[in-house]
Amino acid sequence: MSERAYFATGCFWGAERRFWQMAGVESTSVGYMGGARPNPTYEQVCTGVTGHAEAVEVIFDPSVVTYQRLLEEFWTMHDPTSLNKQGGDIGTQYRSAIFATTPEQLLTAINSKDIYEEVLLQNGLDPICTEIQEADGHTYWPAEEYHQKYLAKNPHGYDCHSSTGIAFPAIETSAGAN
Repeated sequence: MSERAYFATGCFWGAERRFWQMAGVESTSVGYMGGARPNPTYEQVCTGVTGHAEAVEVIFDPSVVTYQRLLEEFWTMHDPTSLNKQGGDIGTQYRSAIFATTPEQLLTAINSKDIYEEVLLQNGLDPICTEIQEADGHTYWPAEEYHQKYLAKNPHGYDCHSSTGIAFPAIETSAGAN
């Protein structure tokens, strides 16, 4: 049975590509989430007045890829210590956020943040400023068609992601655990 996850890492084009390339990810789309305006357009989101972040919806098969593994990719594909910007992209729509669709996802996201933040702090980086909240109450609004699979249509297109360059630490798990 498929599960759904939502992540915001700055510009959604590069994040979507990173997720769609992962085994076990069945589909992805880009959109807007976490704001107040219904049916926002890209132009409205870019002004900052909607409160939305550029987000990626990930539909995945948890028997092939765990939510934990998606989180590890999320944490390392951008700089979660950078408030409302990634590289040259500046504004609230470029903030780092996780919208958990289940209580288990919420707990796993919080735990993974704590693990990664400890490693970042040990390496002299700032604390993580990623928003972690329940998806319930936050409508996901799909972005315009030209944004969907943008980097598949434009393989050399813009892909702004600032990474900390620090890997997510290996996690010891019990036998049989995901």
